[in-house]
Amino acid sequence: MAKYRKLGRTSSQRKALLRNQVTNLLYHGKIVTTEQKAKEVRKIAEGLIAMAVREKDNFETVTVTAKVPRKNAEGKREKEVVDGKKVTVYDEVQKEIKKDSPSRLHARRQMLKVFYPVKEVPQKAAGRKRNTVQVDMVDKMFSEIAPKYTGRNGGYTRIVKIGPRKGDAAMEVLLELV
Repeated sequence: MAKYRKLGRTSSQRKALLRNQVTNLLYHGKIVTTEQKAKEVRKIAEGLIAMAVREKDNFETVTVTAKVPRKNAEGKREKEVVDGKKVTVYDEVQKEIKKDSPSRLHARRQMLKVFYPVKEVPQKAAGRKRNTVQVDMVDKMFSEIAPKYTGRNGGYTRIVKIGPRKGDAAMEVLLELV
């Protein structure tokens, strides 16, 4: 007996399908798919959510000094002449950054192996490439999804049967985050 469903696909197609569905489930909160695919997606998604819940607060805040180029009123970098060469002028700025612990960094990289890049298009400027924003799914996992499930021991997703699909009578289900 196999440990996973093959879903009638080659391994690369199956991996791509599951990655896509897991990414969409965690981005949108719910997806409609067949029962067999939903059960496979559920395994992966619940593992990722459990990892995010475990590593949610596993970081420290550190203050660092960074060099930032000084900009003029037009937003261009200021330059000054030193020894006959134009050199950019830098200011030192204090910044607070989150420094991940090694286990959280590992969890972040494990999630990045699964998630596809997600681009968000604003409603009013739909169709314009310039206004699209890259969504950081790993950050969304740690900051939005994990806090919802801190007191919960598993069971982060729910499968609700919709009924047979019209074309091939495959059982369709709604897979959603609880």
